[in-house]
Amino acid sequence: MLKQQGICRILCLGDVVGGPGRRAIGERLPGLRAELTADMVIANGENASGGIGLTPANFQELLAAGVDVVTSGNHIWKYKEMHACLNTHAAALRPANYGDAVPGKGFGLYSLPDGINAGVLNLIGRVFMEPVNCPFQAADAALSALAGKGAHFCLVDFHAEASSEKRAMVHYLDGRAAAVLGTHTHVQTADFRVSPLGTAGMTDLGMCGVEEDSIIGMDKEVIIKRFVTGLPQSFKLAKGSASLNGAIIDIDAASGKAAAIHPLRG
Repeated sequence: MLKQQGICRILCLGDVVGGPGRRAIGERLPGLRAELTADMVIANGENASGGIGLTPANFQELLAAGVDVVTSGNHIWKYKEMHACLNTHAAALRPANYGDAVPGKGFGLYSLPDGINAGVLNLIGRVFMEPVNCPFQAADAALSALAGKGAHFCLVDFHAEASSEKRAMVHYLDGRAAAVLGTHTHVQTADFRVSPLGTAGMTDLGMCGVEEDSIIGMDKEVIIKRFVTGLPQSFKLAKGSASLNGAIIDIDAASGKAAAIHPLRG
């Protein structure tokens, strides 16, 4: 895929699910990044360790494979040793609307080639999720802060359950963010588009892990048994070949607006 002059290309990967997802990234991302001439790679890592949570070691594994920024969601708090990493490492983000009382930060500014500064904002939804601060108000505050720090454009990972809430955020930030991309449900959606105001939107990027012979990356028999019986089950990661799912966002460096969005699947 040829990158045009004056374009910043960002590769955004959906939820990394356990060892299969990490291995797929380690094996395929370096070549894919070179092929796409991507200037930045963002991946949601909240499920990268055993399918739930993220450890510092697995965080470093993602960075070593070529991920520049690791966003997260409600499972980021599972491993307490990750809390210090959230406080100290610029590449680790947690949802901004958890507020200031929890470890880490919800957005960051990152340097790209040619002096371009990209803002990345991580948010979490409230519908069918645990109570948190308003993501829409948090987005307003974060985008204002990033603009004040010199961001040329901003991308948003909105980690939410309800497609309606994610689509609402795409429209709410239309023209203000270069891209608003959903994560959390592990199923890639087909509603990717660039609005007339220059915001690329997609309800869910999908997942990186065993996709075809699983249920959202987990052993299908365990999940089916849970639905059939209504009883709790111990989740197990699915086995098999892993996919990389996400989206490629081309952003005009001069205007800070999205020029194109292409789904990545397989």
